[in-house]
Amino acid sequence: MAKDLPTLEDVARMSGVSTATVSRALNAPKRVRPETLARITDAVAQLGYTPHFGGRALASNRTFTVGAVIPTMENAIFARGLQALQEQLSAQGVTLLVSTSNYDPDEEAAQVRALLGRGVDGMVLIGEARDAQVYTLLERRGVPFVLVWTWRPDCPWPCVGFDNAEAARAMAQQVLDLGHRRIAMIAGITRGNDRAAARVDGVRGALDAHGLSLPADRLVESDYSLEAGAEAARRLLAQTPRPTVILCGNDVLAAGAYAAIRDAGLSVPADISVTGFDDIDLAHVLSPGLTTVHVPHRRMGEAAARMLLAMGADGAAPDGVALQTGIVRRGSLAAPPPG
Repeated sequence: MAKDLPTLEDVARMSGVSTATVSRALNAPKRVRPETLARITDAVAQLGYTPHFGGRALASNRTFTVGAVIPTMENAIFARGLQALQEQLSAQGVTLLVSTSNYDPDEEAAQVRALLGRGVDGMVLIGEARDAQVYTLLERRGVPFVLVWTWRPDCPWPCVGFDNAEAARAMAQQVLDLGHRRIAMIAGITRGNDRAAARVDGVRGALDAHGLSLPADRLVESDYSLEAGAEAARRLLAQTPRPTVILCGNDVLAAGAYAAIRDAGLSVPADISVTGFDDIDLAHVLSPGLTTVHVPHRRMGEAAARMLLAMGADGAAPDGVALQTGIVRRGSLAAPPPG
């Protein structure tokens, strides 16, 4: 026969405090004196107690969970932001549930519905581009949501992020300032991905300002993987004359471009320069180091958590939060080779 599970009263009895104090320690530990919290934590560990959140949810009409739907877990692009989001939520007794869409809008919509079915109190979504029915569903259910990795001043929904077009434009401007004119780009798939599309728009804007263009054969859209980035770079390297620089829509694509350049018997940046976007750990370990756009992932996750918690507390839709990106210069970007 299964052993009776320990209760909140058992924890209170062992630690010598009231059940209210135990509840406070579990839900808001910063509001409990350290020595008291230590006794309660020790009792919880000894008894093997786990809170029963079903009763808490019924009493408050909340589940104390937040859902996030991200495109993929296969690379580190979203890892830091999600980690910061989870830490901020956890500090307030809120659990984060994460689903992936594989960059498929239909799958994202299905995951949103699944998380709503679990009764999440809030939702975090990546970017702005999706079917209007998803927004209608969230609004009808009265579930607050925040868009991350994107920002524009006239966005109709709460957003925490940065101007993807401006960040890409600034990188393209640095490339132009070094004298590059044969410029190519490996972008993410722009259909259904407003971040990838905005980065292409930013590069085009910088080139237009100098009387240049980004020809169709110098723009390759690619899945976000090392293999796809390498294949896209091989297509660009086969051109005559070949580009003197490849701007990449993220650091993973840039790493793939490095591999293709090396396999072609060329070197970065002596023969061709490469830039990235995101400044994940990969950018630091590539040789030479990757010049890239630094994205404030942790600040974005923290701000999104604070925004969601505030929306849950008072129901008001806050203003969007615009974060600044910056260019990190490393060895992969240099002036174009002669000729």
